[in-house]
Amino acid sequence: MSQVNRLTSGGRIDRTRKINFTFNGKTLEGFAGDTLASALIANGIDVVNRSFKYSRPRGIVAAGAEEPNAVVQLGGAEQEQIPNVRATQQALYQGLVAASTNGWPNVDRDLMGVVGKIGGRFMPPGFYYKTFKQPASMWKTYEKYIRKGAGLGRSPTVADPDIYDHFNQHCDVLVIGAGAAGLAAALTAGRSGVSVIVVDEQEEMGGSLLDSREIIDEKAGVLWVNKVLSELQTLPNVQLLAKTTANGYHDHNFITLIERRTDHLSITAAQKNGHKQARQRMHRVRAGRVVLATGAHERPLVYSGNDIPGNYLASAVSTYIHRYGVVPGNKLVVSTSNDDGYRAALDWLENGREVVAIADARSAPEGELVKQAKLKGIRVITGSAVIEVQGSTRVRSVDIARINVENFTVVGSASRFACDTVASSGGFSPVLHLSSHCGGRPQWRDDILGFVPAQVKGMIAVGGAQGIYSLPEVLRSGFEAGNRAAVEMGASSQTLALPQSRARRDGPAIALYQVPHLKSTMRAPKQFVDLQNDVTSASIELATREGFESIEHIKRYTVMGFGTDQGKLGNINGLAIAARVLKRTIPDVGTTVFRPNYTPVTFGAITGRHCNELFQPERYTALHQWHVEHGAMFEDVGQWKRPWYFPQRVKGQLETIHQAVVRECRAVRESVGVLDASTLGKIDIQGPDAREFLERVYTNKWAKLPVGRVRYGLMCRDDGMVFDDGTTSCLGQNHFLMTTSTGNAATVLEWLELWHQTEWPELQVYFTSVTDHWATITLTGPKARELLAEFCDIDLARDSFKFMDWREGKVADVPARVFRISFTGELAYEINVQANYALHVWRVLFEHGAKYNLTPYGTETMHVLRAEKGFIIGGQDTDGSMTPHDLGMEWCVGNDKPFSWIGKRSHTRSDVLREDRKQLVGLLPKDPKVVLEEGAQVVLDPHHAVPIPMYGHVTSSYYSPTLDSGFALAVVTRGHHRMGESVWLASSDGKFTEAEIVSSIFVDPKGERQNV
Repeated sequence: MSQVNRLTSGGRIDRTRKINFTFNGKTLEGFAGDTLASALIANGIDVVNRSFKYSRPRGIVAAGAEEPNAVVQLGGAEQEQIPNVRATQQALYQGLVAASTNGWPNVDRDLMGVVGKIGGRFMPPGFYYKTFKQPASMWKTYEKYIRKGAGLGRSPTVADPDIYDHFNQHCDVLVIGAGAAGLAAALTAGRSGVSVIVVDEQEEMGGSLLDSREIIDEKAGVLWVNKVLSELQTLPNVQLLAKTTANGYHDHNFITLIERRTDHLSITAAQKNGHKQARQRMHRVRAGRVVLATGAHERPLVYSGNDIPGNYLASAVSTYIHRYGVVPGNKLVVSTSNDDGYRAALDWLENGREVVAIADARSAPEGELVKQAKLKGIRVITGSAVIEVQGSTRVRSVDIARINVENFTVVGSASRFACDTVASSGGFSPVLHLSSHCGGRPQWRDDILGFVPAQVKGMIAVGGAQGIYSLPEVLRSGFEAGNRAAVEMGASSQTLALPQSRARRDGPAIALYQVPHLKSTMRAPKQFVDLQNDVTSASIELATREGFESIEHIKRYTVMGFGTDQGKLGNINGLAIAARVLKRTIPDVGTTVFRPNYTPVTFGAITGRHCNELFQPERYTALHQWHVEHGAMFEDVGQWKRPWYFPQRVKGQLETIHQAVVRECRAVRESVGVLDASTLGKIDIQGPDAREFLERVYTNKWAKLPVGRVRYGLMCRDDGMVFDDGTTSCLGQNHFLMTTSTGNAATVLEWLELWHQTEWPELQVYFTSVTDHWATITLTGPKARELLAEFCDIDLARDSFKFMDWREGKVADVPARVFRISFTGELAYEINVQANYALHVWRVLFEHGAKYNLTPYGTETMHVLRAEKGFIIGGQDTDGSMTPHDLGMEWCVGNDKPFSWIGKRSHTRSDVLREDRKQLVGLLPKDPKVVLEEGAQVVLDPHHAVPIPMYGHVTSSYYSPTLDSGFALAVVTRGHHRMGESVWLASSDGKFTEAEIVSSIFVDPKGERQNV
């Protein structure tokens, strides 16, 4: 296809470098320097997408980040897929492949468009909520098709081949936006010597000066841009980041920037010097001062048919002509409420196209551009506006009529004009989104008919972002802001030498947002406010009729401002329409809250290098290699790789997990087994107030725990619910070692620090994580004492080394702490040695252990053994709703301690004292061969009509070779009072299994084995 709309000269493109690309399967041609949007316009592509709700044909409207329609899918191969890229911000490169995000079977002939055309009137705001309520049984079917129709582009189904990175920076002054004001601010600050970062989201810096008629120092404005950029590039204290969007403005001048490093070169980043380049980079910048020079977005007028392809912003028309050498049509009609609309008409005419008419809503417009238009013979129809556009996939004609703006009425009849392009201008809205990210509420100014940023500490808004549009004043605001920011950061004030420029004389604009129609808003052909989400003026009016008066509620009911453009074009028009209907002023209605991100950000850029092993690093114990060499199967416990079980080969066949666990369990119960328990959290606690602190965080008493003893403890959150358990050993009068569950180690440490720093800072106590410092080897079983005695210098006799004691000594000639703690119910010793010596001790264990049938066991066996003793696992047998009383652990609660412990007060709440709370019990299936499903629901009557009342669920379930039966732990309503009762467990296949409620301790209820 030839570039039918390309001018023979002009623009900032490189006509010597032709670029071939594909759009919706068609091979097209553009030039280096084009965006995808400008190349599509050059090739005469009118329909680039279908609308979200009604599937109406949509064309390009804008030329920058505010574009709502031209949202495309990039990539050919599956791994290259990138959804929802704005064609107006995507630089053209050789081989680019793009497609529309909506439209089936294709964007030109979309079957859903027929549905939208015929059924659109039956799809008002909120129709989903009103229509799909009945019958309830059909919701799953409704949901399937609603979800299928929702969304824009699609995510890839395979891994992203690219890499991304993060870069942390500090600077004195961050300038966001490199137009006239931003460059002026950067130049002044840069000359002062302070560190400066300048960012701009466009492919090249210069802002609107790249496509304007403005003169600076008697030369084209773009030459001044080149001069300033050349100087800034020579300053070592200045960093220039083009293709970089400031997406989030956070507290204390912390700004996130997204730099598109290779998006303009190819779909995936190339290699450089043998290394893959980062496709995008997130700069995390802490700035002393921020100069907000983000400019302003032009507002379109809202009129019937304003979504038909061929409707443009007036400024976009000029941008495509001057910057890209493209005229998007042949016959133009301009509808405007200000002088800026005339610029598009003059640019259009100067490039050999026909300007049919300018419809100016003002009764007596005056200004330089108005006079120029009249002198060139352009027809200007005053006091009028385009009230309706005709066409389907391209503008065909328009109706222009006189209007009364104050009364919101059409005066007289309309006249029809044939044309193929409409450019509208309703004024400008400062781009203040970033200033709102910190909670600033925009302030309305009647003189500019727009909102300006609120005062944010450390931020200075300049130029268009502050509602300043005259070039001399724009430059002045930039220079003054740069000087002020530099001085506030410690530099000396500079004498400002402003470049020469002339202010264009414009007439006053008129406040026009929605154009009236001959019919009422509800009856007129659709007038679109939010083009991306198909929100019309009638939608907003209907929302107010249905009682939605807050602009935030109107936004959510109509979905105005949702989606990838976040209301950049439509929000002001939408709230102005709401204000008119509600008979309130625009500042009374206010704006919605803008939140990060300013434009969509890829998950890759957010993640950076923090993915895979750098996001969730695999942690290995000091014994990991031994486990690997001996065939261990591993499971993830938190970040740790823990041996799950150790399968052996029996008659050439590798044991199943069931066979291995049975063998390991029997070894522990009958002889001796060994477990690598190094992953248990270990927190060293020291200080004069260490005991007092433990008294406050644990439910039981610690004040009198002597040196050399160990105590089990429960921790509750402030709501009274158990969140972790473990043992703490007294190493010295003011020195303790706390153990936590593996997965909760970091959480518990954070919990201790939180309470110390925020609630009890007067306590002198210090916490240090020593999890990685100490390896823990658990030796357990009837033969444990005999084996350990062979290479340990500690007196292990029962009366010398009692249960819940700890001793220091040497194990295999290595200094060690040995704890008589049991998580299996058997005689057990936890040997703690410095991690570097763990493998030596472990090997000595096995050298001596062969005659005892020493058996390594993994976490699955550990779970079976602990469950047989009724020992809980936090997060498995507790779920954040269990108190110590629910667990049958009243013995671990000290209600008479002098200082209230965390959660104590909550235990007096009526909800906690209910008799029908779920309580921990044991379950024995009537059929001992059955192993109940974990999570299976407990019911009392399997024959009860559906829905069957549920009274609890299974938390842990295993087969016990000791019991030769399946068994389980469960939480059951009033479980402690149901001992001996039968219940039924519902499995996932719909069957019920009968089981008896028993004690949660299945093996050695008196604890005789661990006390030998």
